[in-house]
Amino acid sequence: MSDSNTAILVDNISKRYRIGLKDDMHDSLLRTAIDFIKSPIQNYRKYRSLYVFDEKDNDSNNSSSSIIWPLRGVSFEVKCGEVIGIIGRNGAGKSTLLKILSKVTDPTGGRAEIRGRVSSLLEVGTGFHPDLTGRENIYLNGTILGMRKTEIDRKFDQIVDFSEVEKFIDTPVKRYSSGMRVRLAFSVAAHLDPEILLIDEVLAVGDAKFQQKCLNKMEDVGQEGRTVFFVSHNMLAVSRLCERVILLDEGRVQIDDESHKVISRYLCPEGGSSAEKVWSDPAKAPGDKIARLWAVRVKNADGIVKTDMDIRKDILLELEFEVLESGSILLPGLQFFNDSGLELFATDDLDPEWRRKPRPVGRYVSTVAIPGNYLSEGTHFVHVSLTTVDPYIKQFFEPNIVSFNVVDSFEGDAARGDWPYKFGGVVRPFLNWTTQYQSRT
Repeated sequence: MSDSNTAILVDNISKRYRIGLKDDMHDSLLRTAIDFIKSPIQNYRKYRSLYVFDEKDNDSNNSSSSIIWPLRGVSFEVKCGEVIGIIGRNGAGKSTLLKILSKVTDPTGGRAEIRGRVSSLLEVGTGFHPDLTGRENIYLNGTILGMRKTEIDRKFDQIVDFSEVEKFIDTPVKRYSSGMRVRLAFSVAAHLDPEILLIDEVLAVGDAKFQQKCLNKMEDVGQEGRTVFFVSHNMLAVSRLCERVILLDEGRVQIDDESHKVISRYLCPEGGSSAEKVWSDPAKAPGDKIARLWAVRVKNADGIVKTDMDIRKDILLELEFEVLESGSILLPGLQFFNDSGLELFATDDLDPEWRRKPRPVGRYVSTVAIPGNYLSEGTHFVHVSLTTVDPYIKQFFEPNIVSFNVVDSFEGDAARGDWPYKFGGVVRPFLNWTTQYQSRT
């Protein structure tokens, strides 16, 4: 460990899997030992290659095998009390990394050091014995974490209450639905006082109410000074929970930075901005024979596409689309969500020039302005739609198509005034105050 404030240290971790070696391996330890004795040098090389990091290795000497590297030279450090997000596309190495940190699998090269008691939830029901009841699995997991029975007893009612499976707590877990298993598994992982909580896609299963409970609980864990390592494809949840995010791509760290910057890179890997989405290929553009979407842009008050927006200034949302078939009344619309997944508001194009009027063929750019000192700080996501009127038919609907980050001002001229700490709420209106004063003299 680099210092006493480090919870997790990952140093040049790599993981290699060799696929297609089933016929070359042995079914028994005895057979493996006999074969090793017969040909020690040959076998030493073969078995050594499975565990020693060597990027020059290839499958030219073994046509039946192929090598994949879920992780290559990953390094980072997590401080105690940090809530850190790991994002990336499928196959980027996220789950492999968590399995290494959870000691489910060993790295091929590099090292990982962890300080503190670790509780992990890697997939639905991980660590549960299917033939044991929910009650028995709670105590089993607590024992694995090194807790005494009295400690688990104190937490038991909280675990059961949070998981909402009280009626089935004495039923074998193999009879639980996937939703019940993940509720109990998360509840166990979060309540048994781990110093480090490793979570992999827990929000992929369960209803919206449970997902919100999970997010609230993970926030509580982070605020208590414990370390949370959160892997997810849910950008709203990652943005809400994590100030710092690591983006993995093909097993390597692409960027390690503030959450809104990393999410922007993830949503727009070609190097543009998450505040702009453009379709240059008509075949891929959303829409149908009536209309197609060409671009959505977030601009500042000067008309410049930007991801970071000053809370005091107007924010412009620009929707560019093409009408391919004349005669329809069209209604462009936007929905705005914050990083908690809460819908802040929706707005439709009510420009009197085109309201309730059929639109001829051509290109249109509809722009709406959100006034300064209206949205609160944080990351915001935008859904875009275009609907025909009479009858109401969606021509296209694109969720989370762009995002932007509202940056608060600490200069005293915004709604927060002179308050230097976290300022709650989903909107941040700059309201007029008046004061009446009467002297006692």
